[in-house]
Amino acid sequence: MAWNEPGGGNRDPWSSGGGGGRGNNQGPPDLDEAIRKLRQRLEGLFGKRGGSKGGFGGGGDDRSGGKPRGPGFKGIGIIAGLLVTVWILSGIYIIDEGTRGVVTRFGAYQATALPGPHWHLPYPIESVQTVDVSSRRRITIGYQAVSAQQTRPVLSEALMLTEDENIVNVQLAVQYQVANAADFVFNFVDPQQTLKELTESALREVVGKRRMDFVITEGRTEVAQRTRELVVQALDEYEVGIEVVEVVIQDAQPPEQVQPAFEDAIKAREDRERLINQAEAYRNEVIPRAQGQAARIGEEAQGYVARIVQRAEGDASRFSQQQQEYAKAPRVTRDRLYLDTMERVLGNSAKVLIDNESSQQLMYLPLDRMMRSGGATGSSTGNGGASSMDNAVSSNTNSSRSQSSGAPSSSLRMRETR
Repeated sequence: MAWNEPGGGNRDPWSSGGGGGRGNNQGPPDLDEAIRKLRQRLEGLFGKRGGSKGGFGGGGDDRSGGKPRGPGFKGIGIIAGLLVTVWILSGIYIIDEGTRGVVTRFGAYQATALPGPHWHLPYPIESVQTVDVSSRRRITIGYQAVSAQQTRPVLSEALMLTEDENIVNVQLAVQYQVANAADFVFNFVDPQQTLKELTESALREVVGKRRMDFVITEGRTEVAQRTRELVVQALDEYEVGIEVVEVVIQDAQPPEQVQPAFEDAIKAREDRERLINQAEAYRNEVIPRAQGQAARIGEEAQGYVARIVQRAEGDASRFSQQQQEYAKAPRVTRDRLYLDTMERVLGNSAKVLIDNESSQQLMYLPLDRMMRSGGATGSSTGNGGASSMDNAVSSNTNSSRSQSSGAPSSSLRMRETR
């Protein structure tokens, strides 16, 4: 049965029995009573002015005779101790991994805190500024990132003058890290802007000392490397506290107004390179062949020289030996030389020897056939040529004998000598 239903005796959940009294005080404490007790305790620590006996603003006796009582020393000490404790504990701080804490005392640099828990003199004596030294930061020259996939050019930074008085559009990106947190915080008001200005100045210097074709084509890596060297040197001199990790040229093109003419120039340059490569390939094919032929001719000439020289030396040595033999036996040497010479001369020609012991009519020799057979054999001394000539002479001899009947036979001896 609910406490407010008819016949329930008008009982409520904060009373112990019937009626509206509190009974044995088993319900929750009265809020006004709790506030009153807390106020009395605070008044006991700090004193009171014209307090009342019951609750808030009620009448009652003033024990101090109506005069204000000063605050208690015990309360002031407790509060002061709490404030000092809180102030001292406010100096505890933790440096995360990958960061550094720059501690300053009255604005002056004091120390650099490494990752971990630390304590410093609380504010306003000392303060700590946390600097991220692990993440890579980025600045751009010549363009600005609008979103993750879109950029817009900044022509005031991108357009640069080259050595051959041409204008080129260069876009460059620099990745860097904080190397010294104290230098990064104190030496420059805006270190990132300082790095950007240094990079732009170095890039303009490098581009201004090189030709446009070199910057746009094969010279991108060299331009980026030289720019990085100049920036690193300037940062070391200025002590900015920044370490340059990478410098990359994102794009290098002529201005938009001259893009068609530049594309034609690129095509012409590519055609030139292609023709040069073809010419070099032909040269690489012809020159080794010519060098090989020249080497072969040179070797043959040297062999010919050696052969002629050796033959001449052999002839001279043989002549000297023949001279010595001739001095010993002139006639025998002379006959021997004659026979050797005749053998050498007659050995390379076709010949017919006729030995006619008795007189007879004139024989007919087939000179045309002998010349043809001799020309066919050439310098060869085979038996074929000799047998043909013997047959020719024999046929002519037989015909002569048949024509001269009753004539005494004559001995005709024919032989071919070599």
